[in-house]
Amino acid sequence: MASALRHPGQSEIVIYPINNYSFGSKEAKKDRDNSVASRLERLKDKYGKEGVRHSVDAVVLVYEHGHPHVLLFQVGTSYFKLPGGRLRPGEGDVEGLIRKLDTNLGPEAAHLKTDWKIGECVGTYYRPNFENIMYPYVPPHIERPKEIRNLYMVPLPEKCYFSVPKNYKLIAVPLFEIYDHIQRYGPVIASLPQMLSRFRFNLSISGGMEGMDMEEVKEEEVKKEEEAG
Repeated sequence: MASALRHPGQSEIVIYPINNYSFGSKEAKKDRDNSVASRLERLKDKYGKEGVRHSVDAVVLVYEHGHPHVLLFQVGTSYFKLPGGRLRPGEGDVEGLIRKLDTNLGPEAAHLKTDWKIGECVGTYYRPNFENIMYPYVPPHIERPKEIRNLYMVPLPEKCYFSVPKNYKLIAVPLFEIYDHIQRYGPVIASLPQMLSRFRFNLSISGGMEGMDMEEVKEEEVKKEEEAG
């Protein structure tokens, strides 16, 4: 694939093929909530005790068939989320996200653990009320959001080992599948292609790097749609 010109100020992300990585399982992660309603009720209770909830999520990319994919957790049949979660009181974003990545994806064996590197913050979302919807801004009539969620790029090493809780399923979803698919993935995940459009992807291949940016991804999507049609 021909390499497109880099735009001024465009950051670069190196991503590796999904086949570079090994996957295993570990003990199931205790899920305190068995529904969205119970999750929001717990958020309300925590808000009364601790104030605004601060959360962090990891945007982790691999590629397959020459196209970037995002790693997501699938819980049950219809709930998808990025690796991450709630910060402890007084905990920093980087410290908390590394803790969450170790808990959610890190193997128990010390020699297999990944030295996580936290990259740029690519987006911030706000939960104005005790409802499921979040916005990339604070609505003007809201004085204090109930939750603030920051999303960070987490570039992977060339190879590593993921250990996934038995009650979770780790899936790699292509950007063209996520784009604008709010009903399935929710507004935060569905907006990832727009958040990542300012980056240039370098797909690591044997013998060198294959350059690719979001304009080329878009061309690939159109080509696939035409071929399918």
